[in-house]
Amino acid sequence: QPGAGGNRTYFPFFSDFRGHNVTALRIGESSALVFIFLLSLAGNVWGICLLVRQHRLLFAANCLVLNLFCADLLFITAMPFIAVVRWTESWELGDAVCHLLFYVVSLSGAVIILSLTAVSLERVLSIARLRHAAFRRRKVLVAALLLIWSFAALFTLPLCCFFTVVQLPGPDIKICTLDWPTTAGEIVWDTTFAVVFFLIPGVVIVISYSKILQITKASRRSLNAGLAYSEHHQIRVSQQDYKLFRSLFLLMISFFIMWSPIIVIIFLILVQNFKEDLNILPSVFFWIALFTFANSAVNPILYNVAYFRRKFQEILLCCTGNPERHGAGTETTVRRSKREQPHLSFITR
Repeated sequence: QPGAGGNRTYFPFFSDFRGHNVTALRIGESSALVFIFLLSLAGNVWGICLLVRQHRLLFAANCLVLNLFCADLLFITAMPFIAVVRWTESWELGDAVCHLLFYVVSLSGAVIILSLTAVSLERVLSIARLRHAAFRRRKVLVAALLLIWSFAALFTLPLCCFFTVVQLPGPDIKICTLDWPTTAGEIVWDTTFAVVFFLIPGVVIVISYSKILQITKASRRSLNAGLAYSEHHQIRVSQQDYKLFRSLFLLMISFFIMWSPIIVIIFLILVQNFKEDLNILPSVFFWIALFTFANSAVNPILYNVAYFRRKFQEILLCCTGNPERHGAGTETTVRRSKREQPHLSFITR
């Protein structure tokens, strides 16, 4: 139940006072946390290693994806602290951790969303061939990354200030909760955050990927018209189109599915201050937050699904002793295809 302090009612967030005999539930929660944490950690570290190894291909999109992986790693750093709180129930980690925990979560979450948006915009610009000189592109990229982190850090700063440890009535019962000076300020901030870091990025992502799909369909129609390409090339590009846009579509869908619940429950917690009959359990908030944390495991999988599949095929073909077929799917063939289809290079990236 939400905790009451004085004349105010506070939501305990990750603290959950359930009495005794809940060991099995705590073990289940901890196991889920550990599984998602390890999966996210392994996936993002692996993704970072892949991008760093491909240093010659670190153009804007890869740098933005690298930034996304770094934000994912920062995002999941809160999970070990959450696991501790689920066992102690009362907040025992101190004021500093209370201030920083939710600030880091909101900061990294905002960077993740902005990075996804930036990736979609970069893809549109790249496909539309709106390219500048290399040094100008690097400057623009660095400026974009600094802007993403600075904007997210400043906008989420109120959470660092207003998340604090509150002593509730009872012996040693403390929670880390959000204590806004005014209810109006909380309403304005919640609404603005949802618009700036969810609705607007969502609209930009949908528009960007829709534009990419339109351009690619137009290119495929040109290929089908027979612009000096063999039937083999037509099939090859068509398959690559399908794989590319399937990944983009899944990424966009996962973004909406896995972030919508946390946005909704934040508003419900706010509404709970005005409607006493609305009771949101901390356990519900925990599982919704865990579902959002799982997005950090999904992102590297979606971005590297093509690589994982290719490496698996290479290992399988090596084991079956078929080097010729193995060579047909290597990056050398991809580079050769790019030279043969220069004006369609955006499809094969």
